[in-house]
Amino acid sequence: MSTSLDETLRAAVRELADHAGPAPDLATRALGRGRRLRRRRRVTAAGAALVAVVAVTLPFVLFRPRPTPPPTTPPTAPPVTVTPSPAMRPTPGADWAGKPLVLPGDWVVIRAQATGGSGSGVLLDRGRGRYFTTDRYDGIFPAPTGSLVAVTQEDRPREVGLVDTANGRTRWYEVGPALSAPAWSPDGRRLLFTTQRFDHFGFVVLGRDGARKTHPVDMKRFLCTDYCFFVWTRDGREVALQQTDPNRPRSESARHPRRGVQLFSADDGRPTRFEPMPGDPAGPWSWSPDGSLVVVQGQQEPLLVETATGRVVNQLPTADAVWVTDDRLLYRRPHGSRDFVLADLSGRELVRQPLPKQLVDLEVTVAPR
Repeated sequence: MSTSLDETLRAAVRELADHAGPAPDLATRALGRGRRLRRRRRVTAAGAALVAVVAVTLPFVLFRPRPTPPPTTPPTAPPVTVTPSPAMRPTPGADWAGKPLVLPGDWVVIRAQATGGSGSGVLLDRGRGRYFTTDRYDGIFPAPTGSLVAVTQEDRPREVGLVDTANGRTRWYEVGPALSAPAWSPDGRRLLFTTQRFDHFGFVVLGRDGARKTHPVDMKRFLCTDYCFFVWTRDGREVALQQTDPNRPRSESARHPRRGVQLFSADDGRPTRFEPMPGDPAGPWSWSPDGSLVVVQGQQEPLLVETATGRVVNQLPTADAVWVTDDRLLYRRPHGSRDFVLADLSGRELVRQPLPKQLVDLEVTVAPR
Protein backbone atom coordinates (compact mmCIF):
# COMPACT_ATOMS: atom_id res chain seq x y z
CA MET A 1 0.00 0.00 0.00
CA SER A 2 1.02 3.49 -0.59
CA THR A 3 1.45 6.02 2.21
CA SER A 4 -1.71 7.93 1.29
CA LEU A 5 -3.70 4.67 1.27
CA ASP A 6 -2.39 3.78 4.74
CA GLU A 7 -3.38 7.18 6.08
CA THR A 8 -6.84 6.87 4.55
CA LEU A 9 -7.32 3.37 5.98
CA ARG A 10 -6.22 4.47 9.45
CA ALA A 11 -8.64 7.43 9.32
CA ALA A 12 -11.49 5.07 8.33
CA VAL A 13 -10.67 2.61 11.09
CA ARG A 14 -10.56 5.38 13.70
CA GLU A 15 -13.90 6.73 12.45
CA LEU A 16 -15.50 3.24 12.65
CA ALA A 17 -13.92 2.56 16.00
CA ASP A 18 -15.49 5.67 17.41
CA HIS A 19 -19.01 4.55 16.42
CA ALA A 20 -19.07 0.70 16.74
CA GLY A 21 -17.53 -2.26 18.35
CA PRO A 22 -15.31 -4.85 16.72
CA ALA A 23 -16.73 -6.79 13.80
CA PRO A 24 -15.33 -9.59 11.74
CA ASP A 25 -15.65 -7.62 8.42
CA LEU A 26 -13.97 -4.53 9.78
CA ALA A 27 -11.11 -4.64 7.33
CA THR A 28 -13.39 -5.00 4.37
CA ARG A 29 -15.57 -2.10 5.41
CA ALA A 30 -12.56 0.00 6.20
CA LEU A 31 -11.21 -0.48 2.70
CA GLY A 32 -14.57 0.51 1.13
CA ARG A 33 -14.78 3.55 3.31
CA GLY A 34 -11.26 4.54 2.28
CA ARG A 35 -12.14 4.31 -1.42
CA ARG A 36 -15.20 6.56 -0.93
CA LEU A 37 -13.14 9.15 0.94
CA ARG A 38 -10.51 9.23 -1.85
CA ARG A 39 -13.21 9.75 -4.51
CA ARG A 40 -14.77 12.57 -2.43
CA ARG A 41 -11.37 14.30 -2.04
CA ARG A 42 -10.67 14.07 -5.79
CA VAL A 43 -14.09 15.56 -6.64
CA THR A 44 -13.60 18.32 -4.05
CA ALA A 45 -10.08 19.07 -5.34
CA ALA A 46 -11.30 19.16 -8.95
CA GLY A 47 -14.17 21.48 -8.02
CA ALA A 48 -11.80 23.75 -6.13
CA ALA A 49 -9.47 23.90 -9.12
CA LEU A 50 -12.37 24.76 -11.48
CA VAL A 51 -13.53 27.51 -9.13
CA ALA A 52 -9.99 28.89 -9.05
CA VAL A 53 -9.75 28.96 -12.83
CA VAL A 54 -13.12 30.68 -13.12
CA ALA A 55 -12.12 33.10 -10.37
CA VAL A 56 -8.96 34.04 -12.26
CA THR A 57 -10.41 34.04 -15.74
CA LEU A 58 -13.72 35.79 -15.14
CA PRO A 59 -12.33 39.07 -13.76
CA PHE A 60 -9.89 39.21 -16.65
CA VAL A 61 -12.72 38.80 -19.15
CA LEU A 62 -14.99 41.24 -17.34
CA PHE A 63 -12.41 43.95 -16.83
CA ARG A 64 -10.33 43.59 -20.00
CA PRO A 65 -10.80 46.89 -22.04
CA ARG A 66 -12.64 46.61 -25.31
CA PRO A 67 -10.39 46.95 -28.36
CA THR A 68 -10.26 50.54 -29.61
CA PRO A 69 -11.38 50.85 -33.27
CA PRO A 70 -8.67 52.18 -35.59
CA PRO A 71 -8.91 55.95 -36.03
CA THR A 72 -10.69 57.09 -39.14
CA THR A 73 -8.28 59.15 -41.27
CA PRO A 74 -10.03 61.56 -43.61
CA PRO A 75 -8.82 61.42 -47.22
CA THR A 76 -6.07 63.89 -47.91
CA ALA A 77 -7.45 66.82 -49.91
CA PRO A 78 -5.36 68.06 -52.84
CA PRO A 79 -3.44 71.26 -52.09
CA VAL A 80 -5.35 74.39 -53.05
CA THR A 81 -3.40 76.82 -55.19
CA VAL A 82 -4.55 80.39 -54.67
CA THR A 83 -3.62 82.80 -57.44
CA PRO A 84 -3.35 86.32 -56.06
CA SER A 85 -5.65 88.81 -57.74
CA PRO A 86 -3.90 91.63 -59.58
CA ALA A 87 -3.82 95.07 -58.01
CA MET A 88 -6.57 97.10 -59.69
CA ARG A 89 -5.98 100.72 -60.56
CA PRO A 90 -8.98 103.04 -60.85
CA THR A 91 -10.50 103.88 -64.22
CA PRO A 92 -9.30 107.33 -65.34
CA GLY A 93 -11.86 110.04 -64.79
CA ALA A 94 -13.40 112.48 -67.26
CA ASP A 95 -10.31 114.72 -67.14
CA TRP A 96 -7.89 111.96 -68.21
CA ALA A 97 -6.76 113.83 -71.37
CA GLY A 98 -5.23 116.63 -69.34
CA LYS A 99 -2.12 114.65 -68.41
CA PRO A 100 -0.14 111.61 -69.70
CA LEU A 101 -1.95 108.32 -69.09
CA VAL A 102 0.67 106.36 -67.14
CA LEU A 103 0.44 102.56 -67.33
CA PRO A 104 1.91 99.93 -64.98
CA GLY A 105 5.66 99.76 -65.43
CA ASP A 106 5.84 103.54 -66.03
CA TRP A 107 4.95 103.45 -69.73
CA VAL A 108 2.45 105.87 -71.26
CA VAL A 109 -0.22 105.84 -73.96
CA ILE A 110 1.01 107.96 -76.88
CA ARG A 111 -1.64 107.19 -79.52
CA ALA A 112 -5.14 105.77 -79.92
CA GLN A 113 -6.84 105.28 -83.28
CA ALA A 114 -9.11 102.85 -85.09
CA THR A 115 -7.37 99.56 -85.92
CA GLY A 116 -5.20 99.87 -89.01
CA GLY A 117 -4.67 103.60 -88.60
CA SER A 118 -7.64 105.47 -90.03
CA GLY A 119 -10.07 108.14 -88.93
CA SER A 120 -9.91 110.43 -85.92
CA GLY A 121 -7.13 109.70 -83.47
CA VAL A 122 -5.76 110.78 -80.11
CA LEU A 123 -2.12 111.85 -79.70
CA LEU A 124 0.02 112.72 -76.70
CA ASP A 125 1.71 116.09 -76.93
CA ARG A 126 4.75 115.37 -74.79
CA GLY A 127 5.81 119.00 -74.66
CA ARG A 128 2.49 120.15 -73.20
CA GLY A 129 1.80 116.96 -71.28
CA ARG A 130 -1.74 116.43 -72.60
CA TYR A 131 -3.69 114.71 -75.37
CA PHE A 132 -5.30 116.22 -78.41
CA THR A 133 -7.59 114.83 -81.12
CA THR A 134 -6.88 114.99 -84.84
CA ASP A 135 -8.68 113.81 -87.97
CA ARG A 136 -6.38 115.52 -90.41
CA TYR A 137 -4.49 112.38 -91.51
CA ASP A 138 -5.45 108.82 -92.37
CA GLY A 139 -2.67 107.28 -90.30
CA ILE A 140 -0.80 108.74 -87.32
CA PHE A 141 2.33 107.08 -85.89
CA PRO A 142 4.09 109.00 -83.07
CA ALA A 143 7.75 108.38 -82.29
CA PRO A 144 8.42 106.62 -78.97
CA THR A 145 10.42 109.66 -77.85
CA GLY A 146 10.45 113.30 -78.87
CA SER A 147 7.83 115.34 -80.69
CA LEU A 148 7.71 113.84 -84.19
CA VAL A 149 4.67 112.04 -85.61
CA ALA A 150 4.74 110.11 -88.91
CA VAL A 151 1.53 110.58 -90.90
CA THR A 152 0.16 108.96 -94.05
CA GLN A 153 -2.53 109.85 -96.56
CA GLU A 154 -4.32 107.54 -98.98
CA ASP A 155 -3.95 110.08 -101.77
CA ARG A 156 -0.14 110.21 -101.21
CA PRO A 157 0.75 106.48 -101.23
CA ARG A 158 4.47 106.98 -102.03
CA GLU A 159 5.07 109.56 -99.29
CA VAL A 160 5.22 109.92 -95.54
CA GLY A 161 4.86 113.14 -93.58
CA LEU A 162 6.73 114.09 -90.43
CA VAL A 163 4.77 116.40 -88.13
CA ASP A 164 6.56 118.18 -85.32
CA THR A 165 4.02 118.70 -82.54
CA ALA A 166 6.35 121.21 -80.90
CA ASN A 167 5.93 123.76 -83.71
CA GLY A 168 3.16 122.30 -85.94
CA ARG A 169 5.44 122.01 -88.98
CA THR A 170 4.90 119.15 -91.46
CA ARG A 171 7.39 117.86 -94.04
CA TRP A 172 6.63 115.25 -96.71
CA TYR A 173 9.20 112.80 -98.07
CA GLU A 174 8.95 110.34 -100.94
CA VAL A 175 9.78 106.81 -99.89
CA GLY A 176 8.54 104.55 -102.69
CA PRO A 177 5.61 102.39 -103.78
CA ALA A 178 3.98 99.41 -102.06
CA LEU A 179 4.91 100.45 -98.57
CA SER A 180 3.88 99.06 -95.22
CA ALA A 181 2.92 101.33 -92.34
CA PRO A 182 5.93 103.17 -90.89
CA ALA A 183 7.63 101.75 -87.79
CA TRP A 184 9.83 103.92 -85.58
CA SER A 185 13.20 102.80 -84.27
CA PRO A 186 13.36 102.58 -80.45
CA ASP A 187 15.31 105.85 -80.24
CA GLY A 188 12.79 107.71 -82.45
CA ARG A 189 15.40 108.70 -85.04
CA ARG A 190 14.52 106.53 -88.04
CA LEU A 191 11.50 105.02 -89.78
CA LEU A 192 11.34 101.50 -91.23
CA PHE A 193 9.14 100.45 -94.17
CA THR A 194 8.66 97.06 -95.81
CA THR A 195 8.36 97.38 -99.58
CA GLN A 196 6.72 94.56 -101.52
CA ARG A 197 6.44 94.64 -105.29
CA PHE A 198 6.41 91.92 -107.91
CA ASP A 199 9.95 92.85 -108.97
CA HIS A 200 11.31 93.95 -105.64
CA PHE A 201 11.19 93.02 -101.95
CA GLY A 202 13.14 94.65 -99.16
CA PHE A 203 13.12 97.43 -96.62
CA VAL A 204 13.54 101.19 -96.59
CA VAL A 205 15.08 103.22 -93.75
CA LEU A 206 14.19 106.92 -93.60
CA GLY A 207 15.94 109.40 -91.31
CA ARG A 208 14.31 112.38 -89.65
CA ASP A 209 16.07 114.61 -92.16
CA GLY A 210 14.55 112.73 -95.11
CA ALA A 211 17.70 110.69 -95.93
CA ARG A 212 16.54 107.38 -97.42
CA LYS A 213 18.21 104.00 -97.87
CA THR A 214 16.59 101.15 -99.79
CA HIS A 215 17.83 97.59 -99.23
CA PRO A 216 16.62 94.73 -101.48
CA VAL A 217 16.47 91.24 -99.96
CA ASP A 218 16.73 87.96 -101.91
CA MET A 219 13.56 86.05 -101.03
CA LYS A 220 14.92 82.80 -102.50
CA ARG A 221 17.84 82.91 -100.14
CA PHE A 222 15.85 84.24 -97.18
CA LEU A 223 12.55 82.46 -97.61
CA CYS A 224 9.53 84.16 -96.11
CA THR A 225 5.93 83.29 -96.91
CA ASP A 226 2.81 84.61 -95.16
CA TYR A 227 3.00 87.73 -92.96
CA CYS A 228 6.36 88.96 -94.25
CA PHE A 229 7.48 92.30 -92.81
CA PHE A 230 10.62 93.80 -91.29
CA VAL A 231 10.77 94.88 -87.64
CA TRP A 232 13.39 96.71 -85.60
CA THR A 233 15.47 94.92 -83.00
CA ARG A 234 15.58 96.42 -79.51
CA ASP A 235 18.89 98.22 -79.99
CA GLY A 236 17.80 99.72 -83.35
CA ARG A 237 20.93 98.57 -85.16
CA GLU A 238 19.30 95.73 -87.06
CA VAL A 239 16.00 94.72 -88.60
CA ALA A 240 14.52 91.22 -88.58
CA LEU A 241 12.62 89.24 -91.22
CA GLN A 242 10.59 86.10 -90.46
CA GLN A 243 11.90 82.89 -92.01
CA THR A 244 9.54 80.12 -93.16
CA ASP A 245 10.50 76.55 -92.33
CA PRO A 246 10.82 74.84 -95.75
CA ASN A 247 10.77 71.35 -94.24
CA ARG A 248 7.31 71.60 -92.74
CA PRO A 249 3.95 71.57 -94.55
CA ARG A 250 2.17 74.87 -95.19
CA SER A 251 -1.52 75.57 -95.35
CA GLU A 252 -3.58 78.62 -96.24
CA SER A 253 -5.80 77.91 -93.23
CA ALA A 254 -3.00 78.45 -90.68
CA ARG A 255 0.06 80.63 -90.21
CA HIS A 256 3.08 79.20 -91.96
CA PRO A 257 5.60 77.48 -89.66
CA ARG A 258 8.73 79.46 -88.81
CA ARG A 259 12.28 78.39 -88.19
CA GLY A 260 13.46 81.79 -86.94
CA VAL A 261 14.28 85.33 -88.03
CA GLN A 262 17.10 86.61 -90.22
CA LEU A 263 18.67 89.88 -89.08
CA PHE A 264 20.06 92.57 -91.38
CA SER A 265 22.08 95.70 -90.74
CA ALA A 266 19.85 98.77 -90.72
CA ASP A 267 22.72 100.84 -92.14
CA ASP A 268 23.77 98.84 -95.20
CA GLY A 269 21.26 96.01 -95.50
CA ARG A 270 23.77 93.15 -95.21
CA PRO A 271 22.66 89.94 -93.44
CA THR A 272 24.21 89.74 -89.99
CA ARG A 273 22.93 86.76 -88.01
CA PHE A 274 20.11 84.27 -87.52
CA GLU A 275 18.03 83.70 -84.40
CA PRO A 276 15.94 80.51 -84.05
CA MET A 277 12.36 81.08 -82.93
CA PRO A 278 9.04 79.40 -83.82
CA GLY A 279 7.16 82.61 -84.61
CA ASP A 280 7.12 86.32 -85.43
CA PRO A 281 8.19 89.17 -83.11
CA ALA A 282 5.84 92.16 -83.24
CA GLY A 283 8.45 94.90 -82.91
CA PRO A 284 11.56 96.13 -81.12
CA TRP A 285 10.04 95.80 -77.65
CA SER A 286 9.42 92.08 -78.25
CA TRP A 287 13.04 91.39 -77.20
CA SER A 288 13.90 91.50 -73.51
CA PRO A 289 16.33 94.25 -72.43
CA ASP A 290 19.18 91.73 -72.09
CA GLY A 291 18.29 90.03 -75.40
CA SER A 292 17.92 86.55 -73.89
CA LEU A 293 14.16 86.18 -74.45
CA VAL A 294 11.67 87.22 -77.11
CA VAL A 295 7.88 87.24 -77.39
CA VAL A 296 6.58 85.88 -80.71
CA GLN A 297 3.33 84.94 -82.36
CA GLY A 298 3.66 81.21 -82.93
CA GLN A 299 1.78 79.21 -85.49
CA GLN A 300 -1.15 79.05 -83.05
CA GLU A 301 -0.35 80.68 -79.70
CA PRO A 302 1.74 83.64 -78.51
CA LEU A 303 4.98 82.28 -77.08
CA LEU A 304 7.84 83.33 -74.83
CA VAL A 305 11.02 81.96 -76.42
CA GLU A 306 14.70 81.67 -75.57
CA THR A 307 16.62 83.51 -78.31
CA ALA A 308 19.78 81.41 -78.18
CA THR A 309 18.02 78.07 -78.67
CA GLY A 310 14.45 78.75 -79.80
CA ARG A 311 13.16 76.83 -76.77
CA VAL A 312 9.62 77.73 -75.77
CA VAL A 313 9.54 78.93 -72.16
CA ASN A 314 5.82 79.71 -71.78
CA GLN A 315 2.64 80.49 -73.62
CA LEU A 316 1.32 84.04 -73.22
CA PRO A 317 -2.05 85.73 -73.68
CA THR A 318 -0.83 87.96 -76.54
CA ALA A 319 2.25 88.49 -78.69
CA ASP A 320 1.85 92.27 -78.74
CA ALA A 321 3.75 92.77 -75.48
CA VAL A 322 6.54 95.09 -74.40
CA TRP A 323 9.29 94.42 -71.89
CA VAL A 324 9.31 96.80 -68.95
CA THR A 325 12.20 95.02 -67.18
CA ASP A 326 13.97 91.70 -67.63
CA ASP A 327 11.16 89.90 -65.79
CA ARG A 328 8.05 92.04 -66.39
CA LEU A 329 5.82 92.37 -69.44
CA LEU A 330 3.23 95.01 -70.27
CA TYR A 331 0.40 94.14 -72.64
CA ARG A 332 -3.25 94.76 -73.31
CA ARG A 333 -5.64 91.96 -72.47
CA PRO A 334 -6.92 90.51 -75.76
CA HIS A 335 -10.50 89.98 -74.52
CA GLY A 336 -13.09 91.44 -72.19
CA SER A 337 -12.42 94.92 -70.88
CA ARG A 338 -9.03 94.97 -72.66
CA ASP A 339 -7.26 96.56 -69.71
CA PHE A 340 -3.51 96.97 -69.72
CA VAL A 341 -1.72 94.61 -67.35
CA LEU A 342 1.74 94.22 -65.90
CA ALA A 343 2.56 90.51 -65.77
CA ASP A 344 5.42 88.19 -64.89
CA LEU A 345 7.00 85.81 -67.39
CA SER A 346 4.35 83.14 -66.79
CA GLY A 347 1.59 85.55 -67.82
CA ARG A 348 0.32 86.00 -64.24
CA GLU A 349 -1.24 89.44 -63.89
CA LEU A 350 0.28 91.66 -61.20
CA VAL A 351 -1.29 95.07 -61.86
CA ARG A 352 -4.27 95.97 -64.04
CA GLN A 353 -5.06 99.39 -65.50
CA PRO A 354 -8.42 100.14 -67.15
CA LEU A 355 -8.53 102.61 -70.05
CA PRO A 356 -10.84 105.59 -70.38
CA LYS A 357 -14.05 104.53 -72.08
CA GLN A 358 -13.17 106.70 -75.10
CA LEU A 359 -10.13 104.49 -75.82
CA VAL A 360 -11.48 101.00 -75.11
CA ASP A 361 -12.43 100.25 -78.74
CA LEU A 362 -9.34 101.82 -80.30
CA GLU A 363 -5.87 100.55 -81.21
CA VAL A 364 -3.45 101.90 -78.59
CA THR A 365 0.27 102.58 -78.89
CA VAL A 366 2.49 102.77 -75.80
CA ALA A 367 6.05 103.93 -75.17
CA PRO A 368 8.46 104.49 -72.28
CA ARG A 369 7.53 107.52 -70.22
